[in-house]
Amino acid sequence: MAVTLQLHTSPSAGFDEPFGMLHACHGRVERTLALLSRLGEHLAAQGGGVPDEQARDAAADVRRYFDVAAPLHHQDEALHVFPVLRAAGQAALADALHAEHERMEALWQPIRSDLQAIQAGITPAGEALAEVRSRWADFAALYARHIAVEEELAYPQAQSGMGLHEQEAMGRDMAQRRGVRDVRNPILAARSQEVAP
Repeated sequence: MAVTLQLHTSPSAGFDEPFGMLHACHGRVERTLALLSRLGEHLAAQGGGVPDEQARDAAADVRRYFDVAAPLHHQDEALHVFPVLRAAGQAALADALHAEHERMEALWQPIRSDLQAIQAGITPAGEALAEVRSRWADFAALYARHIAVEEELAYPQAQSGMGLHEQEAMGRDMAQRRGVRDVRNPILAARSQEVAP
């Protein structure tokens, strides 16, 4: 059975809708984690040896996302969502989500090393691969729980606590940190989807 190792993207909100962009980022996280899982299946099916080009490309895609886009997404939340939650008396929720970001960053480092090895042509096999896949699954499970809390609690509360001007400023800040100058320009907004988390 062939395993598809491509990361598909889909249209999403622009920076003029910052909470829509945050939701879209979660969709990208989920697709990237699904790619990571498929990569593990693919490596298991290969049974060791030098990883093929598909595996190396998938490893590069996952690594790029969690090295570049995911930290920007976490920064968006730290700068714009968590302070609003704290101001609304939801400091415990904001602190818990922030602590999970730190945990994700710590869990990411050995996964990053796994992916670098695959990109360099080294495939873990046997028990080592089982350990790697377990580490990847733990990372994905933490993200799934985290996303659920943000989608169900954090984002709705933060959005309801922000006025239109605050949300516009949030979108501009998110865009500027990604090198997008004019969030109202539809062409730039469309191109920004390629670099937005």
